[in-house]
Amino acid sequence: MTLLIVGATGTLGRQVARRAIDEGYKVRCLVRSSKKAAFLKEWGAELVLGDLCYPETLPGALEGVTTIIDAATSRATDSLTIKQVDWEGQVALMQAAKAAGVERFVFFSIIDADKYPEVPLMEIKRCTELFLAESGLNYTILRLAGFMQGLIGQYGIPILEGQPVWVTGESSPIAYMDTQDIAKFAVRALSVPETQKQAFPIVGTRAWSAEEIISLCERLSGKDAKVTRMPLNLLRAVRGFVRFFQWGWNVADRLAFTEVLASGKPLNAQMDEVYQVFGLDQRETATLESYLQEYFSRIMKKLKELNYEKTKTKKEKNKRSPFKKVNSQ
Repeated sequence: MTLLIVGATGTLGRQVARRAIDEGYKVRCLVRSSKKAAFLKEWGAELVLGDLCYPETLPGALEGVTTIIDAATSRATDSLTIKQVDWEGQVALMQAAKAAGVERFVFFSIIDADKYPEVPLMEIKRCTELFLAESGLNYTILRLAGFMQGLIGQYGIPILEGQPVWVTGESSPIAYMDTQDIAKFAVRALSVPETQKQAFPIVGTRAWSAEEIISLCERLSGKDAKVTRMPLNLLRAVRGFVRFFQWGWNVADRLAFTEVLASGKPLNAQMDEVYQVFGLDQRETATLESYLQEYFSRIMKKLKELNYEKTKTKKEKNKRSPFKKVNSQ
């Protein structure tokens, strides 16, 4: 079996690649830059150049591939739009996979995508799920809520640095999950027949609101957060304004997703049956408390070491030098 991972340089994709390699799969990664993906090659993956937005690059990358795990999605820093990557690119990949005779296709979606037709990313995910289900491919859809890794930049770092933490609208409780645990489900799906032509929620142990996460970060860091609340109406006004400009289309589409995060509706699901189907132990899934505690423990330890080195250097400078000149009488 040759497993092709798409989006392998991303936050989730790299964990899927690491997990698959560790479990002995022959892994190939579709990448846009060999230089930026060098770490994947060091892990043992084969790199093949290609781009979802250039369908002509896909057939060659799919030669000999029996399985695809698709973790590709547009990034905030990309010049490409959500539509170009998450719809047109995904459709091109699925069509190429069907033509190449790919036997399994694992796709990452978002939980409750069908409940937000006015949010571009959610509607695109819903449509992509339908396209995949009707493509004739043997698929598994994993519907995610959020990554714990994203909370470091959103809450952890700002609180440590005394920077504002932004909260918009009525905070929606979200069942964040460590990407390493998500990767377990993705790779396990390949060996569990019951996951074929099925969709599953893959979420964390419980849902957390923004206020709860901030309180947890404050306790673990020993620092107070500077919370700044942005009215939802103001965000909508900004989105409407940038929508008038072509350069702002991608920004507007991403701001629309804030409507989901500020709706007050939880992004969560029951996971008991899912763990049974996949044959995984829920007790081994990282909790948000343990994840953030490990992060802050490492950071606080590092800060103490840096402060110690700084103090030590300062003391050394203040010591009287044995070569200090003696004033002549």
